[in-house]
Amino acid sequence: MAVAFGLHVADEAATDFLSWYNPTAQRIRSRLGGLPFPPVFTFWPWLLGLSAVTAILFALTPWAVTRAASLIPVAIGFSIVNIGNGLLHIVASIRLRQRVPGLASAPLLLGCAIWLLVASLRTS
Repeated sequence: MAVAFGLHVADEAATDFLSWYNPTAQRIRSRLGGLPFPPVFTFWPWLLGLSAVTAILFALTPWAVTRAASLIPVAIGFSIVNIGNGLLHIVASIRLRQRVPGLASAPLLLGCAIWLLVASLRTS
């Protein structure tokens, strides 16, 4: 999952994801009456934040291999978020009839997130 997430971050960064995401987030915000959700980002804080998450995932990998019970809720939550993330890239590309940034790695992210969810639920 750490590798798939890291590749997805690199894919989004290389395909200028924020130029697609930020205008979409702004339109959603305006429809929600100015609610500051979803967040908008600038490139470096966004990239450094996702790089930190990737590094944390790699650091947790040895602990996860031992099937540590305390990581199961984290793994379930992380997998659900990334199932949504992968599906969002794929569905948006189909609906908009264009490749949205991050699409190339979305199937790998989706597959790994589903695997993580199934493995976590079997372990719990």
